[in-house]
Amino acid sequence: MTKNQSTLRDHALAFHALHVPGRPLVLPNAWDAVSARLAEDAGAAAVATTSAGLAWALGAVDGDRLDRDRALEAVGRIVATVRVPVSADIESGYAEDPAGVADTVRAVLAAGAVGINIEDALYGEEGSGPLRSVVGQAERIAAARAAADAEGVPLFVNARIDTFLRAAGGVDATLERAAAFRAAGADGIFVPGVVDPETVKALVEGVDGPLNVLVGPGAPAVAELAALGVARVSAGSGLAEAAHASVRRAARELLDAGTYGALAGGLGYGELNTLLAREC
Repeated sequence: MTKNQSTLRDHALAFHALHVPGRPLVLPNAWDAVSARLAEDAGAAAVATTSAGLAWALGAVDGDRLDRDRALEAVGRIVATVRVPVSADIESGYAEDPAGVADTVRAVLAAGAVGINIEDALYGEEGSGPLRSVVGQAERIAAARAAADAEGVPLFVNARIDTFLRAAGGVDATLERAAAFRAAGADGIFVPGVVDPETVKALVEGVDGPLNVLVGPGAPAVAELAALGVARVSAGSGLAEAAHASVRRAARELLDAGTYGALAGGLGYGELNTLLAREC
């Protein structure tokens, strides 16, 4: 095993260990090097990317529009900026078929990330359905698992299930997918679009593995989700959305009123420069 493989393996094992039901891993998702360093500096035990925020930062639209090379080049910059483990949101795998997903996983490892989110949403022609078939998605997850195992890295595969987000099923349909994806090699299950405690509890009890919940304004506090048994809490594109809203407010004030109140409270030039001066 090379030094790089050993480091990846150590980071992957550390990342796995952070998924504890009742004591969740909390992820303020990053989209570039500075947002990743800020998340780490705030105390994040790991950094996960947001595919939406990353795509927007690169001038692209989210939803399987960004190509693999550009996305993973950005992930590599994030990995190089922080000391904590990094998980990459790879949308639906940046590939048409399972073999392509395996190629993506090898590229993820080459970039230095030790986890992935892979979703079952289908961005195809009208009428093709909102989600991939259970069998088809399980094959893609199995390919991801096999590719990572062949590299000797216990990649954390977080299977995102978009039943609620796409209004394509409830708890039963979600649990059916979760069981199939876990059997195919997924380590965790991510169900965005669900925050009501009763449903979250049903998913925690029904999923054989750590459950990831997406949070934002109006969602239960982390402590409440922890009490329900959630093992991972993600902000998704929320931080990127908040940051970009701040930019728009400041730009509009500057252009319309010619004043600068929205700039108050910003991080100082020296603080940001110092934050990024640290070598990894």
